[in-house]
Amino acid sequence: MKSADTRFAAPVPALLRAAVTRAGPALGLIVVVLVFAVLTKAPERYLSAFNLRIVLSQTVIVALGAIGMTMIIVSGGIDLSVGAAIALTGVITAIGIRGGWSPVMAVGAAVAVGGAVGLVNGLLITTLRVVPFIATLGMLGIARGVAKWAAHEQTVIAPATWVNNLLVTFPTPAWLIVAPGVWIALLLAVIASLVLARTVFGRRIFALGSNEAAARACGIDTNRLKVTTYSVAGLLFGLAGVMQMSRLRLGAPTVANGAELDIIAAVVIGGGSLAGGEGSIVGSMIGALIMAFLRNGCQQMGWPNYIQEIIIGAIIVLAVALDRVRAQWSVRAATTFDAAEA
Repeated sequence: MKSADTRFAAPVPALLRAAVTRAGPALGLIVVVLVFAVLTKAPERYLSAFNLRIVLSQTVIVALGAIGMTMIIVSGGIDLSVGAAIALTGVITAIGIRGGWSPVMAVGAAVAVGGAVGLVNGLLITTLRVVPFIATLGMLGIARGVAKWAAHEQTVIAPATWVNNLLVTFPTPAWLIVAPGVWIALLLAVIASLVLARTVFGRRIFALGSNEAAARACGIDTNRLKVTTYSVAGLLFGLAGVMQMSRLRLGAPTVANGAELDIIAAVVIGGGSLAGGEGSIVGSMIGALIMAFLRNGCQQMGWPNYIQEIIIGAIIVLAVALDRVRAQWSVRAATTFDAAEA
């Protein structure tokens, strides 16, 4: 017969580890903000309402991408084509507006193109059995090439519309406080969080990422689920492209080069596991804020872009290393608990 001490010894450390894992991204955000507030020697400027508005506006593109990437990574996949998809859909938005389309139609077309890119990725992975890394790496080149072809390898200047105001620092009307794009990203983050946590679709995504064979044995159509997940994420990437066009006020086929690294880093920093089965929208949003505050702090310090890239690269490596540590903790905790039960 097991004693009370034996039965209750294992769960306590597991609960502590889970609490640390959940609080980790928020603590990381606090550390980044405090470090740059000190380094800039002007915390009143770095933490001012004006700079916070700028940071939030800069977060939107990565945040929208991170919402879609969270679903993909939780399902056990990866998408390296997101940066090219953002460039392509930004160009589509600008071409549509320049061509006389209504802004709503241009935005809708861009989001639809993003969804189509995601759909093709899902079909390549499920139909041709190409691993996600290779399939989306190929799509990165295809989408980037199509963007350059559509734009004739030059920037696309579009007339000013309300689309240009989605990421303005001082929105109109003033009661919005922050850019409309920030509210759109926040609303979509809440919806996505509820979908992942409270719906059958969300539970199936976690099941797929945790153990695809077991999910299939439970009657889940894993191929259809993958295609749907990549397609939904593609719609979000398309909206991120619209925001990119709004930020630059033009469509440029060469922008967002390397954006996939920021987006993947945001998800992993936020607690997502590249092995699949773990992740949260809230954590990814905090990760996106960390990336934005890092870049903003580097800019205020006057550091060149290559310093920023080195820091981002180091953070990605550290985040993946921490993900491996979390996985080892989970395995060790499960082994200890099983031994105690025996």
